[in-house]
Amino acid sequence: MKLLYRPLGMLFGALGGFLATAIFGQIWKLIAGDKEAPSATMRNRAWTEVLLAAAIQGAIFGLVKAAIDRGGAKGFQKLTGEWPGDEED
Repeated sequence: MKLLYRPLGMLFGALGGFLATAIFGQIWKLIAGDKEAPSATMRNRAWTEVLLAAAIQGAIFGLVKAAIDRGGAKGFQKLTGEWPGDEED
């Protein structure tokens, strides 16, 4: 049963990536007023702006990934009665 969860987990992960990108874009617009966040190689952007954008993006992606993974695992458990992830000893 756990093998069945792997492709579902990958699909949920991809959808989570799209969701996290959209959320980050909206949050960055609110914070900086720019349509796009700076990348590390943009010449005319300050270090603080680049690092702030990276930190916020990382936090959002981590949060969305954890929420999607946890929700998917709980849903799988409800459907199958088996927990698809790691078990604590």
